[in-house]
Amino acid sequence: MSNHRSLAAVLSSLAAFAAFPAYAQNISGRNGVSRVLLISVDGMHAADYLNCTAGGYCPNLASLGKSSVNYTRTSTSKPSDSFPGLMALVTGGSPKTVGAFYDVAYDRVLAPPQITTGNGVAGGTCTPNQPNGTTTEYEEGVDYDQTMVNGGGYYASVTDGGVLSINPARLPRDPYNNCAPVYPWNFIRTNTIYGVIHAAGGYTAWSDKHGVYAAVSGPTTASDTLASNLNDYYAPDINSNVIALPGVTTATGMACSPIPDNNNADWTSSFQNVQCYDQLKVNAILHQIDGKWHDGSHPAPVPTIFGMNFQAVSVGQKLIENGTKGGYLDAAGTPTASMKSEIMFVDAAVGQMVSELNNQGILNNTMIIVTAKHGQSPIDTNRFFPIPGHSGKNGSSPANVIQQYLPFSESPANPNGIGPTEDDISQLWLAHSTDLQSAVSLLQQNAASAGISQIYYGATLNQMFNAPGIPASPSPLPVSAPPTSGPDPRTPDIIVQPNVGVVYTGSTKKQSEHGGFAQDDTNVMLMVWKPNLAPATVTTFVETMQVAPTILKALGLDPNSLQAVKAEGTQVLPGLNLQ
Repeated sequence: MSNHRSLAAVLSSLAAFAAFPAYAQNISGRNGVSRVLLISVDGMHAADYLNCTAGGYCPNLASLGKSSVNYTRTSTSKPSDSFPGLMALVTGGSPKTVGAFYDVAYDRVLAPPQITTGNGVAGGTCTPNQPNGTTTEYEEGVDYDQTMVNGGGYYASVTDGGVLSINPARLPRDPYNNCAPVYPWNFIRTNTIYGVIHAAGGYTAWSDKHGVYAAVSGPTTASDTLASNLNDYYAPDINSNVIALPGVTTATGMACSPIPDNNNADWTSSFQNVQCYDQLKVNAILHQIDGKWHDGSHPAPVPTIFGMNFQAVSVGQKLIENGTKGGYLDAAGTPTASMKSEIMFVDAAVGQMVSELNNQGILNNTMIIVTAKHGQSPIDTNRFFPIPGHSGKNGSSPANVIQQYLPFSESPANPNGIGPTEDDISQLWLAHSTDLQSAVSLLQQNAASAGISQIYYGATLNQMFNAPGIPASPSPLPVSAPPTSGPDPRTPDIIVQPNVGVVYTGSTKKQSEHGGFAQDDTNVMLMVWKPNLAPATVTTFVETMQVAPTILKALGLDPNSLQAVKAEGTQVLPGLNLQ
């Protein structure tokens, strides 16, 4: 394995670890909370939690629920993609303020990467001191080697992974900063709970599905290549090739060596293999609870803020594997056998974490939050309608309808490109804003074949986001100062919400997706457990971005130290009696 990042950088990171204080110096714990474990079960609807606890197949979540506040009307970010969904949880803000619209999106100011990404965002020229415009990718395609679990980064273990997996030559560049690569934590416009807690002397950790999700660190210095607000980050790549995991056994007792399902290219293609993948991150959490580095190799402080995302439920909802369907049997969310196994695995893994917290004697000063970055639509798989389609169903996606108006990097006419930003949503950035009315008219004319429910543009778009466009003074890059109004280089010109059940895909291996504004996409579980908390069910509307200020409040820190919380007036979650 080549040394992509210098060994000096790695040693510098370890030196920073060695110098870190032994405890959180400015964390008061005045709510009986010394640390927070944040868990995102990606795809987990509020209905999934209700069904599994009532049905008896989530005993660990049910046990937590007996002394938790459960929020039944929780909305995730809109769009309901993993990137804005995660950013909502850690910043307290929406894409309007934070600037994260999707893993793959577009920025009218940034310049293309130096070399083409693994998923097809073309490398190109960066012209200094003027807006360039490029598709932005913050997912596995920016790894050195996306086929490897460790992303091809400079790691001793093939199952490690994190910021060293990121190839800076595949990142978008800032034409107002000497065309330097924009690392994901500096792509984010506002600070995060990780930056606030780290500054207060807290020890910080997170585990996720791609190296780029070290974006939870939040903005640092332009020269920071290691996400310095994160003390311990672990991100084996979910889209890498499946390998055997000797010594790994899932929370439900499945051995991961040999490979349980050896007929699949990546972890998302198998109901079984994805559980082995998630268990890698579960084991990292268990090591951290035990006061160790994520791989268990050496001692470390127990984190003040830590957690992970689960992929098993999301995969279980979407996947059709060799004719076997995941997802649900009906509109009430009754899971198929394959889907139920994913939920049971996650429940058992959460049980492992709670048990280990108890074994270490720290459960009673830990807050546990279980929620989701996004849901999945449709729950009723009878409503699934793929476009351009298969099995006799057909149509044309919005991007195909107006492809002549799109930048080439966003156009489906680009034979080697990453493609447009479409799942069960279509986000459309135009090459020229003067084409807006022509593009909208064409979409309206093709609404039936494109499965269109709503078209957001103009005032209907601007009520949610900053108006699309290029700022009059784009230097410095808007990441350093989030715009409070338009024009915003990241806002799409048009967002199309399709009919419920429509997914813009030709794949025969999926039956649902996320990203859109539909109820099934956005209504996720949210449960908060903390010591001496009176159990309650809250039915008033809340949002996942309220998690961030709640975490700071619980730790005795100021929620208004989050820039997005101040900008958007995000409130602490109700019903928790935080002082």
